[in-house]
Amino acid sequence: MPILTVCMNPALDREFYINDFTIDKLHRLTIENSRMTPGGKAINVAVDLAAFGIKSVVTGFIGGYLGDVVLTELRETSELITTNFVHIEEEIRENIAIIDEKNHTLTEINSSGPTIPLEDLQHFLRRYKLIVPTVRVVVLSGSLPIGIPNSIYGELTKLAKKYNKAVFWEAKDEIITESLKISVPFVLKPDFRREKKLFGEDLKTEQDYIDAGKEIIRYGVKMAVLSYKIDYDIVVTNDGVWFVKPLVGVEHAHLLGTGDTYMAAMIYKYLETNDLVEIAKYGYAAALAKTWYKRKIPPTFEDIEKAMEKFKIERVE
Repeated sequence: MPILTVCMNPALDREFYINDFTIDKLHRLTIENSRMTPGGKAINVAVDLAAFGIKSVVTGFIGGYLGDVVLTELRETSELITTNFVHIEEEIRENIAIIDEKNHTLTEINSSGPTIPLEDLQHFLRRYKLIVPTVRVVVLSGSLPIGIPNSIYGELTKLAKKYNKAVFWEAKDEIITESLKISVPFVLKPDFRREKKLFGEDLKTEQDYIDAGKEIIRYGVKMAVLSYKIDYDIVVTNDGVWFVKPLVGVEHAHLLGTGDTYMAAMIYKYLETNDLVEIAKYGYAAALAKTWYKRKIPPTFEDIEKAMEKFKIERVE
């Protein structure tokens, strides 16, 4: 059975590699220093799953010229990826990532996306209900376009759990806060790229992150994985709290797509084991291995195995 990845707000991703990037200055690009790929967090998860040999179905909303480009590129990426999008009239968004390897920075400029009419949302929900019984795991990952309520992850999870499907989330605070009121996923990984906030509260200290993770678990989520200031991860389950820290330097300029690789690798491991800590460890190793690559491409199994020796995990509670 395939994995269902729900990408409500797909994008055409553009990667620009510019050393000494500064504002208010002309920068010239070569073909070798720019790249265009299908984007949106759940799409990235599907691409990584395909690299791991796992079939997936990608659904959500797609439209416009950019949407056609994304579909074409996605279909050419792997035969393991099936697309089942609702087609809309508006153009999907375009995201820009500027990677400065010299100064170890990653600058992202993401647009908000199209406005989704109610009839298109209803069409998507009908399609989703038909797909869910045919898959093994559901992934809800990424931002929402205009017109989609923040509670949608909860509604989609509630439907998936009727069929006993494991659900994985990666989302921003406003989606998490509203959706947890309706239903909870198996694994939740907050998206802290834009702001370090959860349940409306700013997260500043290590203890803030631990407390936020525990609050997620109190809702009934089995495991929360929180990135602490990019430096390391905090894993929280009903059984305790763990810190996962790298033993090698992490190239911050290569962080694009690491969260999606983390998610795909956790799902890959979940298909083998129910051990939550092992699932988190494999996800972390894959994300760490991803930073060894210049571009947004999935790591190999060999590199993931090497990365398993490049971090430590410590139980702190």
